[in-house]
Amino acid sequence: MTLVVGIGLRAGTPYRELRDLVNRALAGVEGTVGSVVTVEGRESEPGLQRLVASLDAQLLTATSQELAEQVVPTPSEQVGQLAGTASVSEAAVVLSGAELVVPKLKSAGATVAVGRLDTVAAPGYSLGDREVVHRVIAERRDVRRGFLDKPVDHELLTRVLEAAHRAPSVGLSQPWDFLLVRDVATRRKIHELASAQRDTFAASLPPDRRSAFDGLKIEAILDTPLNIAVTCDPGRGGRHVLGRHADPRTVWFSAAIAVQNLWLAARAEGLGVGWVSFFEPGEVAAVLGLPAHVDLVGYLCVGHVSEFAAAPELVRSGWAARRPLAWAVHQEQWGQRGLPGEEPSPAVAVQAAVAAAESPERVAGGRQVVRVLVMDGGDMAEHLREADVLVVQVGAEKPAADFGVLWRPARTADEAVELGVEVARDLVLQGAGTLLVDCVAESEVAERLTQGIRWGALACGAVVNGQDEPGTVSDSSA
Repeated sequence: MTLVVGIGLRAGTPYRELRDLVNRALAGVEGTVGSVVTVEGRESEPGLQRLVASLDAQLLTATSQELAEQVVPTPSEQVGQLAGTASVSEAAVVLSGAELVVPKLKSAGATVAVGRLDTVAAPGYSLGDREVVHRVIAERRDVRRGFLDKPVDHELLTRVLEAAHRAPSVGLSQPWDFLLVRDVATRRKIHELASAQRDTFAASLPPDRRSAFDGLKIEAILDTPLNIAVTCDPGRGGRHVLGRHADPRTVWFSAAIAVQNLWLAARAEGLGVGWVSFFEPGEVAAVLGLPAHVDLVGYLCVGHVSEFAAAPELVRSGWAARRPLAWAVHQEQWGQRGLPGEEPSPAVAVQAAVAAAESPERVAGGRQVVRVLVMDGGDMAEHLREADVLVVQVGAEKPAADFGVLWRPARTADEAVELGVEVARDLVLQGAGTLLVDCVAESEVAERLTQGIRWGALACGAVVNGQDEPGTVSDSSA
């Protein structure tokens, strides 16, 4: 049985006092101490460090705020004033997930409580270290502005590349390579390719979206002292790479994970990274002289920056919004949405869609107008001539690849409603403020998907066919 010992102590509390107090708390309790938890700032106390070493345990810390959020049996107002939490020892045990078996015992300079973990599990990082991991993930940015004219130190760059090289890969094939590009002439050629693609993309946008795009910076190829091309060799390791045979895409997934590792390590080191995707990979490969069997996965602009923005540029500019986690989590089967610990809701049926449309939650704020046509077949090409048109195809046959066409082959009428709600939500997050929705098919699935789009858009605060409030949505569900 694994035990957790929570300790609160004053500065300078001697080892012997702590040892005697812990011995009292552990008397008659079966198990081995796996970890000692205390409040952040006390981990450097010599007496505590000696105690942890004598127990052969792991020392973990928690912030006073984290401890203050725990419900404990014997809180202390005096401790709350001194430590910022009404308990340290008991709250530390509860926070660790252990069952409190020995409530708080006191000595002149310390308190101790003991908890029991019913199952033995590998310990995680200390609470402070966990915060750092989550912080670097949350603060990673795709940086395109504010780069400094300062070279990247070789040792720093090696650490970042080492982190990328530690990425997991299918069958330990490690399919990536990192091509460091500093030469200005080479980077100018890459910049010209990106500029040409930017112009092409801008020309494909409807006027309202194009004006918003004009203010966005899409690359920093010439602004940084270093570019890194990340490549993938899909055949690395030969014929029998473990795990690759069933899904060859895992090779490219592996290289993408290496990019993410690089990105997070760079953020921790104070380096900005911007991923450029505005070019055709084959053209960049030709400029870089890549061998034919190697694929370009990512082209990164890397350098020191003046600051890291509080939010992604696309969010700050209003171009797009982040998708809530609750929209992305399904339990057991598709459509059973719910966060961990919540009761999953069934696939969105009529009643659920109506409830969504009547909710006060609004995320719309964009000015983009999107004309949505729901079809179950036929010639879509004539509709796609207009840049503001999006076709939603509900037919069973998958259409040819075209980002102007969304394929949503709903299996039931209720699933069609859910898929329609999801389409609307995603469009609103991409800046749509007005949806002009029309169904040019006669099937029930097409009609219900159209209803879902209308309800989902209204729920997010968008204007639909001139209507900006749910109005009689409930009546129309009959």
